[in-house]
Amino acid sequence: MKTTDSTPPETVPQQSGGAVRKEDGPGTRPREKKEGKALNVFSHGMLVLWAFMVVMPLLWAVMTSFKDDNAIFSSPWALPDKLHFDNWARAWTDANMSDYFLNTILVVGGSLVGTLVLGSMAAYVLARFDFPGNRFIYFLFIGGMSFPIMLALVPLFYVVNNMGLLNTIHGLILVYIAYSLPFTVFFLTAFFRTLPTSVAEAAFVDGASHSRTFFQIMLPMAKPGLISVGIFNFLGQWNQYMLPTVLNTDPDKRVLTQGLVQLAASQGYKGDWSGLFAGLVMAMLPVLAAYIVFQRQVVAGLTAGALK
Repeated sequence: MKTTDSTPPETVPQQSGGAVRKEDGPGTRPREKKEGKALNVFSHGMLVLWAFMVVMPLLWAVMTSFKDDNAIFSSPWALPDKLHFDNWARAWTDANMSDYFLNTILVVGGSLVGTLVLGSMAAYVLARFDFPGNRFIYFLFIGGMSFPIMLALVPLFYVVNNMGLLNTIHGLILVYIAYSLPFTVFFLTAFFRTLPTSVAEAAFVDGASHSRTFFQIMLPMAKPGLISVGIFNFLGQWNQYMLPTVLNTDPDKRVLTQGLVQLAASQGYKGDWSGLFAGLVMAMLPVLAAYIVFQRQVVAGLTAGALK
């Protein structure tokens, strides 16, 4: 019997009838590791690039708010030679940013509370109770999200004017609530459906009414969702410009977005760019602070629906 010095590699039969070399299995692992490593490097590189594109304009605006006008144009990317806090004082007093800031807090604070209370009550009923017209009302709220607000500006102006709410803080609050309710109901309806029904049923067995069950049991359980939708509404209402421009023409009741536009337009040929950047940073700081404080709750509220 004739033999050879080299033996063929051992093969393992497959269910399909073919054979595969044992040497082929381990050889694919380094290739998979290299592909996974390259994908991680690419994804991390894109995240770093995106973070740079987002953070750099914010840092540049904050840095520019402490420069004088000459330094802004002569050395826009250099650090300020000294901190010019008079830019902030000038924007706060001379440009009436303090009044605009107070008006914005009143409008956004009142509309945010009203939106969360009314939106959570409507979402709870739509998510927990079956009644004729339930789905119709739900899809009506969803349809409100797709309706462009630009198409409603003219009739909205006449409606608010006929109600005697034009150029008033409470009129603007009601419009903000109506503008934010569709998204709030849509978001919280899906969130209330993820909450366990056994807790509400136990409360009903103990004799609790529907209102007490909602406000003392279900609403505290929905805290992550309320914080998440509250942050989104806060961002949208704080940066709202179109609605107050149409419905709030009184100079004494302008909000921050109107004040920034007025500051940019009123400077004319004076070129008070340092004061303009200071006012911009003033309007930006509350939004950043709210997101930094509640970022964990926002993530928890967005992922709670997937952890049912």
